Amino acid sequence: MTPLLTGAIVNAVALGILYGLLGLSLTIIYGAMRIANLAHGEMVLAGSYVAYVVTTQLGYSLLAAIPVAFTLLFLLAFALFAVAGRRLQTARDPEMASFLFFYGVSLMVGSGLLFLFDADARSVIFQFQPISYRVLGLVIPKARVVAVGVALVLVPALFLFLYRTTPGKALRAAVMNRDALRIVGVDVERLSLVAFSVSAGIAGVTGVLLALVFPAFTPFSGLDYTITGFVVIVLGGLGSPLGALLGGMLFAFSEQLTTLWIWQSAGVLAGFLILVLVVAIRPAGLIGQAEWKS
Repeated sequence: MTPLLTGAIVNAVALGILYGLLGLSLTIIYGAMRIANLAHGEMVLAGSYVAYVVTTQLGYSLLAAIPVAFTLLFLLAFALFAVAGRRLQTARDPEMASFLFFYGVSLMVGSGLLFLFDADARSVIFQFQPISYRVLGLVIPKARVVAVGVALVLVPALFLFLYRTTPGKALRAAVMNRDALRIVGVDVERLSLVAFSVSAGIAGVTGVLLALVFPAFTPFSGLDYTITGFVVIVLGGLGSPLGALLGGMLFAFSEQLTTLWIWQSAGVLAGFLILVLVVAIRPAGLIGQAEWKS
């Protein structure tokens, strides 16, 4: 195996974990509420700007930005749900209503970031010692190792929440039949509030971690994160946490290997081509709803 191929595989694994975390936060809200959060990328981007403010403006450690980003995005989602959550869920067409509402939210958040930080590209300041590791002839930045390490702590914690706690099990049950939950006395509105707020908080944390991996970001970067998130959850299967991780890995490997073997601009194109093939062959995604029945 050549060093270039080994490096591409290492990068794909790192990005796949972060893409999976991005998709995981998005699939929680879609699976539980059946609403399309088109502002998800802007929420991720807001987490990156929180990291920028905490490190550059306030001078604190980058890791201190993680709880700050989670809290701020959690509160933002709480406020948004209080304003429109119930109406979106009881609308005649919840998907279309959420599409229009969150498209407006994405414009609002993006415009707010543009107003506060201008259109210039920003990057976070972090000082890790050592700066990089050398493994099997590869130079791996410590920032990327830290980002993946935090993600590897968050992902199992989320799975424990979803599979070992009562609210998590209720969220998974909401994917299958929301009406049945109401019949047995579950407060679906409160459950949706938890799903939406936790999803936004995770999106904020993901933004902090992505700021470690990608060198710069602008107020216009949110759309890329939104597209990536939806590609990941459609690849893996809507409403499937495990599918989100699998879809993130598949998208990252297609992107990195295509960049290595063909040309750089073809990386994202390869991911979209795989998406088309998967949807054509298996519309429910690689795992789909079958994962919930286990």
